[in-house]
Amino acid sequence: EVESMKHVLIIGSGLSGLTCALELAAKGIRSTLVSPYPSERAQSVMAAGGINAALGGDDSPAQHAEDTLKSGGDVAGAEAVSGLCAAAPEILRWLESLGVVFTRNENGEVALRAFGGQSRNRTAYAGASTGKQIMTALIREARKYECSDMITRMLLRQFHSALIRDGKCYGALLYNEKTLEMETVYADAVVIATGGQNLLFGKTTGSTQCDGYVAAKLYEQGAKLKNLEFIQYHPTTIETPQKRMLISEAARGEGGRLYYMENGRRVYFMEDLYGQRGNLMPRDIVSKCIYDAPSQVYLDIAFLGKKRINERLYEIAEVCRKYAGLDVTKESIPVYPSVHFFMGGLAVDSTHRTSIENLYAVGECASRYHGANRLGGNSLLAAIYGGKVAAKAIGDLQNADTIPDFSAYISEQEKILEERLASKSRFSAVYIRYELAKLMNDCLGVVRTEQKLVEGIESVDYYLTISEKLVYDSDVSAYVGYSLRPMLLLARAILTSALARKETRGAHIREDYPDRSAEYDYCSVCDYLNGEHRISFEKEDEQ
Repeated sequence: EVESMKHVLIIGSGLSGLTCALELAAKGIRSTLVSPYPSERAQSVMAAGGINAALGGDDSPAQHAEDTLKSGGDVAGAEAVSGLCAAAPEILRWLESLGVVFTRNENGEVALRAFGGQSRNRTAYAGASTGKQIMTALIREARKYECSDMITRMLLRQFHSALIRDGKCYGALLYNEKTLEMETVYADAVVIATGGQNLLFGKTTGSTQCDGYVAAKLYEQGAKLKNLEFIQYHPTTIETPQKRMLISEAARGEGGRLYYMENGRRVYFMEDLYGQRGNLMPRDIVSKCIYDAPSQVYLDIAFLGKKRINERLYEIAEVCRKYAGLDVTKESIPVYPSVHFFMGGLAVDSTHRTSIENLYAVGECASRYHGANRLGGNSLLAAIYGGKVAAKAIGDLQNADTIPDFSAYISEQEKILEERLASKSRFSAVYIRYELAKLMNDCLGVVRTEQKLVEGIESVDYYLTISEKLVYDSDVSAYVGYSLRPMLLLARAILTSALARKETRGAHIREDYPDRSAEYDYCSVCDYLNGEHRISFEKEDEQ
């Protein structure tokens, strides 16, 4: 059977990549999952809050879609969002069939909690570790297919570049961290499932494995990026030496209250501003209010009582105890917004194909459903849905053409790497990446200004001029070296997109343009051509 001869290369083995591999295997299509670490270490494992589906009697996929579009500042495509929300109940049933045990209410139905920006309770959860439970079920399911070689894993590999010729992708070049050599993998389709751009911003709530490099390299190679200026700050995080730890929205879903102290009394500012459900306003609004608060903001869940906290918010209590020495049953949690989720990423169409043929993107690295601000509880849903949509589209592909000769490109890339690794001069790419993270946080904070963005662009342009002159030090991962220039290009694209959107919408708040403008009721699309970053504003692709 010709059909089963297809082979798909999936870069990233988190929720989206795994879902895609499972769906392909069920269709008799082989796939190879590439990642530096096993799936157990993917960022998806960290998702605590839950996954949305309109399961309640007073809810519907249409209502879910309406909330998603509204939260997203009406930038996302209605058709794309409707498809996502309509599929949600079935996705939950599929997860249950794989063994995910969702928390139940007293009637034995899936329990649903409130999440920011939602008009109904529609976030299903598995205790306090939804992401971990879902990932465990998918990893177990994938093992069955690994036994029959329908799914193959390649670990300790970093993506280097895609093999692209005449707007078509034929595979990828990988860097093997163990042998320190390049490896070539050809495929009928390549799926990118590499998460957001956390490391570009240094300390965030996300995994430092997600650094944005793959999207950055593909951008340099001609793929379009979209909505990069929309970066979601999670309103409630705490500082730790390594990273910012997330205090899940579940804390506010269960009734947690935000306040600051003024003249010795608590000011519950979100409730004062927005009434009873004030603490559960969309994340961009809550982050802005905390940013504007006159003093340190605290989150109080102590009044919920020990029993309820241990049953429903156990992970939050653990994080605070372990990293901040706080007993949340007695003390309030000092919180501040931190970079949490990227609405922008690789531009994809309704089949999750990028602007390059046979190259797909799924999960957080793809921009499709979240518009200007993601609705809490929609990230796990979009990751799974995207994986399924891409797998279906790849199943329908005709068998690929003959693979062109990439030997010249491959040997050129190997030569560059060898030359740089052979040199013994001091390495400063690590320093530039550190400086870049500071710059990105500074210029792309909760609130932005033209002056800051322009300064940021000037700095990045300077780093770009010296990045080519740097030599790697072989004691430091070659990956850090070869990823530097594309990462700077991605930073430049984000800053350029933020500068071009002269309005405030969703997670993009411009102090100098405080109002929303109909002129920008569109997605920003960024294209890198002949050394130029070009921004255009386009309607979300509705084919």
